[in-house]
Amino acid sequence: MADRSDPPRRDPRGSRRGGVGEPGPIGGIADARAYTPRGRTVRETAEQRRTGRAERSRDPFRPALQVLDGGRATSGRPPDRTGPADPGDPGTGPGTGPGTGPGTGPGTGPGTGPRRDPDRRTTPRRDVDPDRAARRGADSDRRRSTTGRAGSAGKSRQASSGSARRAPGPARQGTRGRPRRPATLPRLADPRRRLRLGTFLTLTMFVVIGIRLIVLQVVDAPAYADGGVWDRVGSPVVVPAPRGSIYDRTGAVLAHSVAARFVYSDPGLVEDPQATAEALSPLLGIPRSTLLDRLVPQTREDGQESRFEFLARGVDVELADQVMDLELAGIGVDYDERREVPGNDLAANLLGFVGLDMNGLEGLEARYDEVLRGVNGQRIAEQGNRDLRLAEIPGGYRQETEPQPGSSLVLTIDRDLQYEVQRILSATLEQCTVSVAAAVVLDPHTGEVLAQASEPTYNAADAWSSDPSDRQDIATTFTAEPGSVHKPLVLAAALEEGLIGPDTTLDLGPTIRKGDTTFRDTRPIEAGVATSLAGMLAYSSNVGTIKIADQLGPERLHAYQQAFGLGSPTGVGLPGEASGRVLPLDEWSASSYGSVPLGHSVDATPLQMAAAYAAIANDGVYVPPRLVREIVDEHGQRTPTEAPTARRVLGADNAAALRAIMEGVTTIPGATGTAAAVPGYRVAGKTGTGRRIVNGSVAPGEVTSFIGMAPADDPRYVIAVVSHTPGGGCGDVAAPAFRDMMRFTLLHYRVPPSGTEPPEFVVHP
Repeated sequence: MADRSDPPRRDPRGSRRGGVGEPGPIGGIADARAYTPRGRTVRETAEQRRTGRAERSRDPFRPALQVLDGGRATSGRPPDRTGPADPGDPGTGPGTGPGTGPGTGPGTGPGTGPRRDPDRRTTPRRDVDPDRAARRGADSDRRRSTTGRAGSAGKSRQASSGSARRAPGPARQGTRGRPRRPATLPRLADPRRRLRLGTFLTLTMFVVIGIRLIVLQVVDAPAYADGGVWDRVGSPVVVPAPRGSIYDRTGAVLAHSVAARFVYSDPGLVEDPQATAEALSPLLGIPRSTLLDRLVPQTREDGQESRFEFLARGVDVELADQVMDLELAGIGVDYDERREVPGNDLAANLLGFVGLDMNGLEGLEARYDEVLRGVNGQRIAEQGNRDLRLAEIPGGYRQETEPQPGSSLVLTIDRDLQYEVQRILSATLEQCTVSVAAAVVLDPHTGEVLAQASEPTYNAADAWSSDPSDRQDIATTFTAEPGSVHKPLVLAAALEEGLIGPDTTLDLGPTIRKGDTTFRDTRPIEAGVATSLAGMLAYSSNVGTIKIADQLGPERLHAYQQAFGLGSPTGVGLPGEASGRVLPLDEWSASSYGSVPLGHSVDATPLQMAAAYAAIANDGVYVPPRLVREIVDEHGQRTPTEAPTARRVLGADNAAALRAIMEGVTTIPGATGTAAAVPGYRVAGKTGTGRRIVNGSVAPGEVTSFIGMAPADDPRYVIAVVSHTPGGGCGDVAAPAFRDMMRFTLLHYRVPPSGTEPPEFVVHP
């Protein structure tokens, strides 16, 4: 029975053929292109396969049938069969149904031999996924359909001619089979596992690297950074604390510090020492040979090569800039400080000076060094080697401790008065050969030293070029026998003890003997002639003073000497102050009863004697002298210095009586101190002539002095002038110097003239 789906074939001549097993007529080349060699078109074959896949996908029992079928695949391809063919299956022998040519049509009866697809393999295949097999079949059909359409005409002709050439036998199968896979094929590895493993390892590696970078950049960064920083950090640089200033009582600057620079060299970096010395010598004002010694490499005491040498200290900032402009290898400039004394020698012996490191070495600079110096700071910074010069790296590590400036001193000194006192002292001493001299101006009520001059003096701004002996403060370091200026202290003790009164008269006589020594007056008075205390003091009677001391006795005289401050430092605040000496009682000899009252066998400084006279001027109250009035800290807060402890030595009445007696020295005709009188003012004082004992021996020459106060009725100031003349003959120098100093002092402070006249003294009542 012929297949309905097979269209009639035409032969080349256009006649139709039909019938079972007979070749039909071929109608043309178009019909040949439209049919496959199995008698179906390509489209029909594809549609049939799609229909089969759809039916299999809708069949819920298909997986179970596959298992029951023995594992044979049902993917649309007929299984291999070796037994009798089912009716309707294509056979390999001659068919009995209709066909398109000899042996090409499908048979309807049993075949003559085993029906087997020659294109299929006989090896059994494993069960495969139906959907996967269907997809592979569809892909194969699409490829075959594409190829069939491209060469349909040639394939039709080949099919027609091939049918005639094939030998009789069973018809070919409708679809071309694929090679089956072996049932025992080894299972391949899953690539997805390898991909996951590789991804995991890659991510793990990046995470580890990232964590390490974070640790390096965040956690360990400070340690690594610090390790590198300290390799570049230079040696700590001391930032000097500005030294405090020294002012006078009016706020005028006596000494202060200014910013400066120091020039240094690193001999190891100096390329041409000779040329460097020639370039620096005119700028620094230092000989070339001196500079050259500091520019060549040198070995220190510890055996190492020197890498730092000072070339100049306290250089002006402008000059230091000129040195840097030269860009000399191995030459550097750094911060320094220079002490300036505007008055040069003004109060130089009081002020003292500082060293190169701004440490006080003498005078008030040394005594109050801890107050003036402050606390230095420190600077640490990264440095780079720029043109063989160490330079700070901008933006690099820098740590700086700010320095704490020192406090300033306000002295009791009056600059204008100090200048005038120094001028008068220097001018007066030019009249004769004087080795040393001193002048002190005191306020007896407060103990403040208003002026304190020494001769010789020096330039404190250039202290290193001065002679050490010129830098001594004579008023506090020079000790000598006070001489006759000690006599008022004997009278003060006798008045206070009630042994004498203001109207007491004495029978003096020309001489008096004590022990093995005879004491005489320079102006002898015959025995039996009464002499007043004023006359006795005006003519500086030695005999009268010794007679009054005999009434006192050594114990009381010694006690009053100490009460007036002799034998101990005044505590004025200058280093190296001498204490003087009062002869101990156990060292008194027979002659000491005569020498001690006259101011011999006693050593005192000019300041000690001035303070003793200030007690008389201050109604008998002794106030220790002082030089520092207050301390001003860096914030401007003023702290007054501790007030000295005052003590009463005399009663006010006795002090006033003694001042009146002492006025006779400047008013009684022929008295020793008339040259000290100040016109318009009442002046009380005493002249003196003593000796200087050095290492137990009497030095040549004499020590002359005058100590007085004015106005005598209400003393405002006490001035002491002391000088040592090795050749003698200048006994009247101190009194005129006192006169000029006191007159300027009274006018400077606008002290009105005395309103009363001095008393009328009677020398021999």
